Amino acid sequence: MAATYDLTPNLIPYLDRHLVFPLLEFLSMRKIYPEIDLLKAKYELLAKTNMVDFISVLYKTIHDTEEVPSEFTTKRNEVLQNLENLQTEAQKVLDLIENPEVIAALRQDKLQNLNFLKEKYGLTDEMINSLYQFGQFQYNCGNYEGASDMLYHFRVLSTDHELNISALWGKLASDILDSNWEVALEEVHKLKEIIDQRNFASPLHQLQQRTWFIHWSIFVFFNHPKGRDNIIDLFLSPSYINTIQTACPWILRYLTTAIVTNKRRKNILKDLVKIIQQESYEYKDPITEFIESLYVKFDFEGAQRKLKECEEVLNNDFFLVATLQEFVENARHLISETYCRIHLKIDISGLSQTLNLDQEAGEKWIVNLIRDTRVDAKIDFKENTVIMNQNHTSIYQQVIERTKGLSFRSQVLASTIEKREAHQNSNVAETTE
Repeated sequence: MAATYDLTPNLIPYLDRHLVFPLLEFLSMRKIYPEIDLLKAKYELLAKTNMVDFISVLYKTIHDTEEVPSEFTTKRNEVLQNLENLQTEAQKVLDLIENPEVIAALRQDKLQNLNFLKEKYGLTDEMINSLYQFGQFQYNCGNYEGASDMLYHFRVLSTDHELNISALWGKLASDILDSNWEVALEEVHKLKEIIDQRNFASPLHQLQQRTWFIHWSIFVFFNHPKGRDNIIDLFLSPSYINTIQTACPWILRYLTTAIVTNKRRKNILKDLVKIIQQESYEYKDPITEFIESLYVKFDFEGAQRKLKECEEVLNNDFFLVATLQEFVENARHLISETYCRIHLKIDISGLSQTLNLDQEAGEKWIVNLIRDTRVDAKIDFKENTVIMNQNHTSIYQQVIERTKGLSFRSQVLASTIEKREAHQNSNVAETTE
């Protein structure tokens, strides 16, 4: 089942090759695929980079030899020579901007600083671009900290809009690979603002940019302490849920996991359920099916079976493996809460079995549930049951509850209709041709 629900093939087309490498390393540890296949995939992935020494090790392992082709040595020498040349050029700019006198003279206005440096110190656009080139080269060598530093200095000085955006993507990738999550989150916000505000040549281009951005952002959101709040806010915003539904429905796995593991955002579950239902014909996995079993079918045994499958899926997902225990705990909480709300009298043994817990653990779980959620209920330990007290919701509360999120759900429905119409139109066009 691990390979069946592995999303790596879906993710790779939207990631830089350096970002793909940690995913392949993870798959090697999990032994989901034959190791020789993964070694070959790593070799092909990195063959076009400047990581010559590591590529040589991969070659030796794959071919079971201590010898490597002569072009490896030639390429290594070329990389070292280019590195030295680029470092020399970049160092001229670094020496200038690290000069205490220059630092003291700089102001907040980038254009003013640039004119000052050009007039007084002879700084040129070519010299500034050498920082970009050196940062890009270091990135290709696997020196992500150095790359991030160079690209930061480039963005401080450069007024080239396109290169600035490219440098921001490169810096985000560098900080992700260097596990600098605080800075990476800031860059995610900057990049989102650029993508949302930029005038693209076509809606398709903006859709592609958002799709790439969504995939890169997952690295940050599942590693930064505040990431799961951010991923919910971003992915449920109209523009991005539309992108997910149109271009990458598999991202629903990550949105669902973020919501299930975030107790403070349970109010979003109704919106999530509707999205999962709408997209079930395009994408489903045990994580989305768990939500569907619990909140659409009210199939508690089915939800428990899906939860068992979720454990394996989470354990073999690079981004979600760290959420495994929290997901299972919160999922059981959701099962219990939903079960209690639709039953007046609950057999503790039966509920414990549904939660895959023994009798003692089940009793503790239910006591904690009633305490934590303030459910109006009492436990009869003699009868080994929980008696739920019914609270009738006023008609006004029902109306308010049903209208919550109506605007959001309408937008999601409209985007789904548009997508289906576009699909039908494309089919008609193909038929007429």
